[in-house]
Amino acid sequence: MTDEFEPRLGRIRDRARRGDQRFAKQLKKASARLGRKTGKARFSGAGIGRGGASARSIEMRTQHLPRFRMRRVIVKTHVSRAPRGRGAGALKAHLGYIQRDGVERDGSGGQIYTREGLAPDANAFVERCEGDRHQFRLIVSAEDAGQLGDLKDTTRAVMAQMESDLGTRLDWLAVDHHNTGHPHTHIVIRGKDADGKDLVIAPDYIRQGLASRAQDIVTQRLGPRRDLEIAQARQTEVTRERFTGLDRSILAKASEASVRINEGHEPLGRFEEALLRARLRHLEVLGLAEPAGMNAWALKPDWETTLKALGQRGDILKALAAKNRDSVPDQNLRRFEPGARGQERLLGSVVASVPEDELRDRRSLVVEDFHGTRWIVDIGLREPGTIPPDGAVVEITSRPPRLREIDASILSIAEQSGGVYSGALHIDADPTATPAWRQGHLRRLEALRRAGILERTVDGVWHVPKDFAGRAVDYDTARTGRIDVQVRSWLPLTEQTRHVGLTWLDTDGANEPGARLATASQARLAFLGDKGWLEGGVVEADQILRDRLRVMEWRRIVSVLSASTGRAAIELVQGDRFEGRFEKAVDLGQGRFAVVGNAKEFALVPWRSEMERHRGRDMAFKRTASGVSWTIGIGRGWER
Repeated sequence: MTDEFEPRLGRIRDRARRGDQRFAKQLKKASARLGRKTGKARFSGAGIGRGGASARSIEMRTQHLPRFRMRRVIVKTHVSRAPRGRGAGALKAHLGYIQRDGVERDGSGGQIYTREGLAPDANAFVERCEGDRHQFRLIVSAEDAGQLGDLKDTTRAVMAQMESDLGTRLDWLAVDHHNTGHPHTHIVIRGKDADGKDLVIAPDYIRQGLASRAQDIVTQRLGPRRDLEIAQARQTEVTRERFTGLDRSILAKASEASVRINEGHEPLGRFEEALLRARLRHLEVLGLAEPAGMNAWALKPDWETTLKALGQRGDILKALAAKNRDSVPDQNLRRFEPGARGQERLLGSVVASVPEDELRDRRSLVVEDFHGTRWIVDIGLREPGTIPPDGAVVEITSRPPRLREIDASILSIAEQSGGVYSGALHIDADPTATPAWRQGHLRRLEALRRAGILERTVDGVWHVPKDFAGRAVDYDTARTGRIDVQVRSWLPLTEQTRHVGLTWLDTDGANEPGARLATASQARLAFLGDKGWLEGGVVEADQILRDRLRVMEWRRIVSVLSASTGRAAIELVQGDRFEGRFEKAVDLGQGRFAVVGNAKEFALVPWRSEMERHRGRDMAFKRTASGVSWTIGIGRGWER
């Protein structure tokens, strides 16, 4: 028996997808609607917190305009959890960074504003945040921000809508940035609600709801996107040297390492496919793709990663141009990768510190070696106050992967307990462990849980995977980088040549190669000769001169600090103990020192990066035979 059927003609000039492909797509959509997972859904907590109901209502509402007509707004969010003992320092560093010079249209520093108007500084906000367990950091970037004019009114409207959605008044401040091709706004929100309780925002609202609200507001102010605007926006992505929306479409269509772009079956489809083909031809120029037949291309491995790196490089060049408006930045920037192409060590001067991730305060340094080549160095996350200033002489080397002591302790207890860890198991394994040490384990475990490295059950037991050590090391490497940065001199070369004191040029710098370094060394010797201090011709061979320069610099800085503070200076000798507040750091030719003082006296002690998290706190110092040890409250000190 033969089944009867009735043939149906397709659309005229339909040369695109085959009928079986259309049917397969329809079948997949139908199965997605009908199919339901029978297993118990895992609780994600995506709707827990303020704004969860608003996020669901936004998702279910009826759109008055097609999505492609809405003005596009990107909202990036980061929950900055205040590190123990250094939350205020991290917040101050972030606020100082978003206010840096060069972010306004005229190249000046950013202006802080709130709902009430411009704010003179952020000190009051930092004081209110003292003790908060977290803050929210946002970047709001509208594609058509240039048409909005002053971004402050739009930001206030977005924050007012956010307060309505969350049902509480928010304590926030913002800074507008105009130093890139896309003006955007940095917003910092205090982690407390109007009642003083911890502000918990539903992840669904952070991921989707807030961006939808911002799109609504911008669309209301500028009107829907017109066809010409949509076409122009897509057209500009064809030749951009960064990862774009067209690249996302290519990535979605790619099969393994190749992609085929067919002709569309309607005007809009044909326009989109033409843009994709134009983009792929541009990727050919960049060496990231090559033809593989009619309307087909073979993509190079990691082509999307290369495009993202090109975008970061472009952002760095813009930052350099904004910082040095009177000079043209070197277009031949190289990225320093220890171990690649014989790159093991980089010695040079810091040109600038630029952002890798503005939300998380991840930084890169632009370093110019003493042969004149500039390098981009990703230094990862750094403690506030530890980033080398412009002009500092730094040595960059690779940092060998190393398991942290606290991770080794977690792993040891888990291995003894069948792959699990808990507070009770820790006490059984190490009865001498202090409560503070065990609490440190729990904080570390929680951080690793958020990173997806391990899981915790409802009864407080942590399941430690077999590959815990490797994943923990990878986690730290991703956060802090694989780079070790040693500051050889906090003073720029130009200051060292005429500095009254012992400098890096007088010691190790004299033996390093490089044309710039040789010129600076000659200028330094000429300065010392003019002063009548140089007799033997070489500073490092004259111990008496070196000691003399060191003492002169020390006496000068002590005199300046005594005159400005009205306090007496004390010099610690072996066995002495001194208690005071870590006030600031001063950079000398012989190194960086911490100024620690009380109401009547102050002392200069060798600075260490670990001290920065305790700036502004009371500390106790003791001079020993091996160096200076310091202690914060009741706990273990650090000795150097």
